[in-house]
Amino acid sequence: MSHDSPSDETGRLTRRHYVAGAGTLATVGIAGCSDDGNGSGDDGGADDGSADDGSGDDGSGDGSGGDASSELEIIHWWTAGGEEDAYNAMLDGFREENPDVEIVDNPAPGGAGSAIDAVVQNRVIDGNPPSTFQIWPGQALTPYTNEGLLEDIGDSVWDDDMREAYLDDVVDLSSPAGDLVAVPINIHRLNNLFFNVSVVEEADIDPTDIDDPQGLLGALETIDAETDATPLAHQTQSPWSSLQLWENIFLGQQGVDDYQSILDGDVEGLEDEVRSALELLADYLDYVPEDAGSISWDQGNDELINGNAAVIHQGDWAAGQYEGASGFEFGEDWDMVPFPGTDGVYHSVIDSFVFPTNNPSPEATERFLNYAGSVDAQERFNPIKGSIPPRTDVPMDEFGDFLSRQFDDFQNSNSQPPTIAHGTGVAPAIHSALEEVFANFNGNLDVDTAYEGIRDAF
Repeated sequence: MSHDSPSDETGRLTRRHYVAGAGTLATVGIAGCSDDGNGSGDDGGADDGSADDGSGDDGSGDGSGGDASSELEIIHWWTAGGEEDAYNAMLDGFREENPDVEIVDNPAPGGAGSAIDAVVQNRVIDGNPPSTFQIWPGQALTPYTNEGLLEDIGDSVWDDDMREAYLDDVVDLSSPAGDLVAVPINIHRLNNLFFNVSVVEEADIDPTDIDDPQGLLGALETIDAETDATPLAHQTQSPWSSLQLWENIFLGQQGVDDYQSILDGDVEGLEDEVRSALELLADYLDYVPEDAGSISWDQGNDELINGNAAVIHQGDWAAGQYEGASGFEFGEDWDMVPFPGTDGVYHSVIDSFVFPTNNPSPEATERFLNYAGSVDAQERFNPIKGSIPPRTDVPMDEFGDFLSRQFDDFQNSNSQPPTIAHGTGVAPAIHSALEEVFANFNGNLDVDTAYEGIRDAF
């Protein structure tokens, strides 16, 4: 794996405006932000005066709650397929540079971060945090920053080289309250429609000809009639996949400006549009697996790999699973188009790591965060994870044809709105309420109740 800096000819990410504004949404304290979904991440509490003022000055100068430790406990939700492989590849690189640090791996699986919140929040509030934990930057950080539960790492981790290399608005998302508190390691795209080439050809469907979300419904109907495959490899066990699908239907029908209005809270002004996206989502759910309520996203994705399903709407972590599948080649066996109606949009979600206060291993945690923000870590992690790096100086040699195309799409995109389903675009209390709305919708397909729930959540 090469770690040289790329030349200008290799195509660096431009330092252009990356994320559309996440909205001026009110945030809440830890007590009101438990998240109880289930899927690729899940779970709250409150205490009194255990939090400091967020300055990181607890008398030790390093935010430590005790003696430095060589054990590094990491809580994350990467337990599926290529996600786990990508995480382990990053850890391998860290171990090579830090052989004296023992990693205590503590996964909290559950789709879209649905299980991790309760696990982490309870421990942080109790003054017994892990060394670091996975979290989305942006609005998802605010319950912790509001209570002073994350250290300012602007000097200890974010040196001048790192600040210069990162995309500007990724830096902004890492400092929602002013201080830099997170280290992003990737950028995922959500508005992907992946497909099994053989299955769609059998149905005589060309995904590049599907112009809008309504057209996708017609394609699903045709696939159902012409093949034995499941048209849409979608899971409803956990609400996040349907919430993610709904926001992309809305983006495909109404565009980024109206989507931003939703993030800003104007649901009532867009009632007809919100209802239209819900109605179409309900129609889509006629074409999902019979066991959609008991499978995970990656199990649904396996069916696409095996030729038992035609298409899946998913973040580009799904491609990490394809890359790990034997004999399943990009362009020949699988491909992807932007979700119909979203050409020119790079609907984004980012993962990051943080430095909790009362840290049990401040020295090891600082070393890990420094590594996570490095070229080496992001070059190891992202090609396997199915994401592009937030640093602008990571060579793309190891990223393959699909991610290179995503990289180009990102550079050429007109807008990069943040996501609702993955918490970067809305406050955690709103995110939690919306997951409850879509958990119910998965069961009853009640558009009226879902609309009222979305309105009330904002």
